[in-house]
Amino acid sequence: MAIVFHCEHCGRKIEAADSAGGKWGKCPTCHNKLYVPQPKSDEELALTPIDESDDVKQKELLAETFQLTQDILQERDVPNGPAAIAEPASEISEKELTKNIIMYLRQMADGELDQAERIANSIAPYGAQAIKILDQIAVSEMPEPELADIPPQVLSGLIRTLRSKIS
Repeated sequence: MAIVFHCEHCGRKIEAADSAGGKWGKCPTCHNKLYVPQPKSDEELALTPIDESDDVKQKELLAETFQLTQDILQERDVPNGPAAIAEPASEISEKELTKNIIMYLRQMADGELDQAERIANSIAPYGAQAIKILDQIAVSEMPEPELADIPPQVLSGLIRTLRSKIS
């Protein structure tokens, strides 16, 4: 059985094969692009009503999911007051601190934000020493091998971010 319809541009009656339904073609008369409609079916679809309690349950679940997501996003590890910040920092070698700074920059570039935040917290007590190392990395013409694939603008931004955290 063929699909019979009219061109929407020139009004000419067109006949197309059933397999052409739902596809695009060109009018044989005016050559404009047109959509061939799906063949009409006399078959009646069996429809069932929607259970409204399912809709209510789904809305409740979506609201609960949204609330849980908001709660998780607002969670932050807060130090236990001034005592946690005022603890004296033990000595750390420049090599170890440099390694931690590079690890932080790498993890930030890779999107591993939780691990990077933990490392930033371990770097913070050595502020002045860490800033000197960050300045050396920032002005270095040849970045550390672990950071070589990070675009210079991104690396510069990550260094500024860490500086502001430890200043």
